[in-house]
Amino acid sequence: MSALVEAVDVSVRFQFDRQRRVVTPQLARLRRSGPSALGLDGVTLEFAPGDTVALLGESGSGKTTLLRTLAGVLVPDGGSLRVEGRVASLLSTGAGLMSELTGRENAYLLGVLEGLTAQESEAALPAIAERSELGAAFELPVSSYSEGMRGRLGFASAVVRRPGLLLLDEVHQALDHSFRAKVEATAREVAAGGGIVVAAGHDHALLERLCTRAIWLRHGAVAMDADFASARAAYLGAIAA
Repeated sequence: MSALVEAVDVSVRFQFDRQRRVVTPQLARLRRSGPSALGLDGVTLEFAPGDTVALLGESGSGKTTLLRTLAGVLVPDGGSLRVEGRVASLLSTGAGLMSELTGRENAYLLGVLEGLTAQESEAALPAIAERSELGAAFELPVSSYSEGMRGRLGFASAVVRRPGLLLLDEVHQALDHSFRAKVEATAREVAAGGGIVVAAGHDHALLERLCTRAIWLRHGAVAMDADFASARAAYLGAIAA
């Protein structure tokens, strides 16, 4: 489960069209480009095996953008990024899920899209059903699921193959207390096995239980990288000033 993350001067820029919709550079040329904005601005950091890192900052500070960049959802516009280890993420309760398919069918499809063979994805389904604790709902269409149930399915599908890098956005706060405890236990297992956990959110009590280190992001840049208590104190002091 070992993993490694190295980012050097990483920047991510969002391009908008004239109607202020986010577009790719190709679509920007077709639709006539509008303004742009930096999501990440020269971020340099390094995560080693066993690191548990919280991302702190106000809404819009770049926490989710950094997680999505580490997950490979966003590609840096500048700098270099190296990510080693299998990535598992819970960044959105509905990410990758098709509402018309059942929980079982979605879990199978997510496995295949991740690169599993049909046989491997099928073999993983009992473990996903057990870990998700969805019971009979595992056989029902996802359109009937609550946000918490979608989160359960997404998380169980993501971690069934022991990830090296576990990414958690504040979406896990939509989970009920019993399943949130399972997420925390999984995060500790990942770190203890030589993996890396990176979690973002505004629930500092939860983040402190999970993480020993914190990165305070401000306007897309790293304002501080320190132990959790020091980074939190600096962040809270800045927003209270």
